[in-house]
Amino acid sequence: MAANLLGKIARLARSLHASRARPDDAFAARFLQGGEGVVYLAMDPRDREHACRVARTLLTVRPDAPPHLVAAALLHDCGKSTRPYRVAERVLAGLVPMRFAARLPVGFVQVRARHARLGASMLQAVNARPEVIRLVERHHTPDDGDARLLHDLDDLE
Repeated sequence: MAANLLGKIARLARSLHASRARPDDAFAARFLQGGEGVVYLAMDPRDREHACRVARTLLTVRPDAPPHLVAAALLHDCGKSTRPYRVAERVLAGLVPMRFAARLPVGFVQVRARHARLGASMLQAVNARPEVIRLVERHHTPDDGDARLLHDLDDLE
């Protein structure tokens, strides 16, 4: 638990300034097809950097991961791009546990609470692969091994 909290604090510190983000967009492009790449590039650079770390960790723990699972790791937070976050909002949204976020009537917290569903809708609109859409939608409510793995890796990050 302490290591997880320290990891979240480190991620928060990295996320304060978009100009400090260094997403590996060339790495991501290898796994994204068609409109998936457009959705990925529309994400905040801090979220893209986080997504690349999740995808790289996935490939470390599961080198044989299918391409759709790596794509889902890269796109799992794409629904957050429906609303830009100011620094204070980013900090506050990160402090609210997901189980409470849906109950708070605050715009940026609502986006965080619904980002999985919002992301799935965005991906449907660009004809993303069905498995990518499903995994993005289920990454906070996993119903199988791949969704669980994605959830756990995201939580570690």
